[in-house]
Amino acid sequence: MTTAQILVVDDEQNLRILIEALLESAGYRVLLASGGEEALAHATAGEPDLAIVDLRMPGMDGLTLLEHLLRLHSELPVLMLTAHGTVAQAVEAMHKGAYDFLTKPFDSTDLLTRIAKALEVQRLKREVARLQTLVQDRAHFEHIVTCNAKMQQVLHRVKHIASTDTTVCLYGESGTGKELIAKALHMASHRAAAPFVAINCGAIPEGLLENELFGHEKGAFTGAERAKRGLLLQAHSGTLFLDEVGELPALLQVKLLRVLQEREFYAVGAEQPTKVDLRLIAATNRDLGHAVSAGAFRADLYYRLHVIPIVLPPLRERRDDIPLLAQYFLERYSQALDKELQGFTPAALQRLLAYTWPGNVRELANVVERAVVLTTRPLLTPDVLLLEETLDHPELTPAPVPPVTDSQVKEDASPRLVLETLEQARAACERTYLVQVLTATHGIVARAAVLAGMHRGPFYKLLQKYAIEPEAFRHTTGSFPSQVRR
Repeated sequence: MTTAQILVVDDEQNLRILIEALLESAGYRVLLASGGEEALAHATAGEPDLAIVDLRMPGMDGLTLLEHLLRLHSELPVLMLTAHGTVAQAVEAMHKGAYDFLTKPFDSTDLLTRIAKALEVQRLKREVARLQTLVQDRAHFEHIVTCNAKMQQVLHRVKHIASTDTTVCLYGESGTGKELIAKALHMASHRAAAPFVAINCGAIPEGLLENELFGHEKGAFTGAERAKRGLLLQAHSGTLFLDEVGELPALLQVKLLRVLQEREFYAVGAEQPTKVDLRLIAATNRDLGHAVSAGAFRADLYYRLHVIPIVLPPLRERRDDIPLLAQYFLERYSQALDKELQGFTPAALQRLLAYTWPGNVRELANVVERAVVLTTRPLLTPDVLLLEETLDHPELTPAPVPPVTDSQVKEDASPRLVLETLEQARAACERTYLVQVLTATHGIVARAAVLAGMHRGPFYKLLQKYAIEPEAFRHTTGSFPSQVRR
């Protein structure tokens, strides 16, 4: 467990030395500052766990420094010290956010007791914040929407390996949800309350990437006036997610290999290694095996990363998920934009199903969001689905659909056409709803029938009508529910 770091700010050198000796003997790490500017420099470089601040100092006084410190770190507990303590000053300091107020001369035991209580309060606040984030993130995983057999297998494997610390490598095209699966692994593990730290290795210039990952010591290079904690240290006790790991330059591949082998690293400019306890999840849209053969990726690092490979299918290989995902995004964005939308016309769904989705689920979300913004009707029509047609699979590219106007709808609305359209829409809605209730009940037909308010016999007939196999939904997991809101 990391020892708490305490910032001590007092213009009296002898008192600073006395407090430093007292705190270090109690096991704390200490930062000393003789005034406000020096204290702010320490607080800007990193977040101390607690500050002890003298009320009266030349230049910036203690109350002003208190305000600056709380602007930098709003939850920082600050103990105020003064030899001129008055009730008015104590009240003012507490109103400005001070945790406690002591007068000089102080009792050493009393000071250590107050520090221990303040740090415990701080620990509890951070724990509450982590739990709130944990609850929000767990709710986020209800957004993994699928009835596809390949994706159900992925989720089943994720549940099976989540409780281990084994390195995982996620393979998949951009937009297939690699980071979402990485977060699911983290949230289902014993590290869930610790940080999940993500970095895209292909989005940061090579010269900066090492500093981002490993951090640096003060004076490591020109301009390094303060030490910096890298992402490896920030992910201590938690999970580090390296997206696009195939883009790592050769030198960093060597250093990452050491992290995986020795569980330690050297910050830039450091003479001693830093131990780190984390789980590594890597992701790439490249074939790392081919990269090894081409000499672009180290074979020893590849085998360290490739312990448990998980391949995420592109959206074009899970077309049965497109209606579910589209409906999910429709509800999400219509709620955010305060629009009352019901769904998609059969022609709009056909257009979505015919498209190749080179941007995968991320592109589908963008298309539906744009359509929700543009539409003026309760059902989304093909004209508001603005797709970037792909040239790779022209046989799947649908013919252009002209914009639909209200006058055309009225002119073409013959009784036969209206009946056919209604029948198609009813069938599409029926099938989507059946998939929803089966997903929510993990393929247990008896429960699904009850949820749908039907007897089992008629429910089975509907399943046969739409060729839906309940077995396809049996692999859904409680940890990663895939239901869609009705």
